[in-house]
Parts: sequence; structure tokens; C-alpha cells
Amino acid sequence: MSGDRAQRQLENAMDTTEQLRPSPVEQSTSPNESMHLLKSFVSTTPFVPGRRPFFKYRDLGLEGASGGRMRAYHSTAVKGMLEPTGWHYHTCEMQFVYVIKGRITLEFEDGTVATFGAGDSLFIPGGVIHNEIYASEDKETLEVSVPGKIGTVNVERPEHLPPTLRAVSNE
Repeated sequence: MSGDRAQRQLENAMDTTEQLRPSPVEQSTSPNESMHLLKSFVSTTPFVPGRRPFFKYRDLGLEGASGGRMRAYHSTAVKGMLEPTGWHYHTCEMQFVYVIKGRITLEFEDGTVATFGAGDSLFIPGGVIHNEIYASEDKETLEVSVPGKIGTVNVERPEHLPPTLRAVSNE
């Protein structure tokens, strides 16, 4: 095989995603200018009180690093959950919760009540009405939301729900 032909085959075999990746100069003028590299260590991100008095939260710094596009909290129980949060929804695009340890139970506007344990996760689009009714004393979760700033709107229990919701879980 001639040298020119081998070179053309090598070029054609190149991963096109590598060819399409912008140069560092192009990246600096992209819409991601407000984002920056973040290294979040336990020693520099202490737990702080949050919106629920029975949980404590460790802000992982993503809100600042992402220019407000998202946030992430490592959340643990201070004590077992004494009462439900009440029906509410969040003004955001989405929330994602990954259970690291313990158990949480939530009721949803779709008529289900779900219990999540270690390794389980849930994705809640903004505006979906739900009610957190249980968290174990050893509850530990990673909670991510988009955008970084979200609000909570308390509402009444949806009228269309039956008295007993349909249980769903991995058990």
C-alpha cells in the first residue's frame, strides 16, 4: 500500500467527534463562558441547614460553577422525618434524586406512592405535584436540579387522587 493511500485511510478512520471538537479558542467564546471547572471536596463544602429542618445539606458548588444552570446537594437526615412535607411542586425545569443510603417515600400526583432505597433514583419534571411522607434516619441522597435556583409552591392534595394511592417500589 502506498504511503499516500495509507495516510488517507488513517484520516478517514479518525473519530469524527474528535474532528468536530472546538478548539480552546472557540470554547472561550462559547455560551459556556459563565461556567468554570470545579473540584468539590468534603473539606471545603460543609453541611449547612436547608429548606427542611430534619435534613442537612452540603452544597456541592455546581450552581456557581455552572453559571446558575444547575445545582447539586448531598443531603442527609438530621433525624427521622417527623411529618410529611405536604403536597407541593417546584418551579424548576427538573429535579433528579439518587438515594445513596436509607429510604425515602413520596406520593405523586399520578396516584402512586413510591419507596426508594439505596441505588434507586427518581426524576421529577418541574411542576409535578408530590409529597415526601417518609425519610429514614440514615437517609442520604444526591439531589440535582435545573436550573440552580428553584422555588417551592405548597398546594392542596390533588382532588382527583383516590384515598389510597397505588404503591410502587423495587421490592
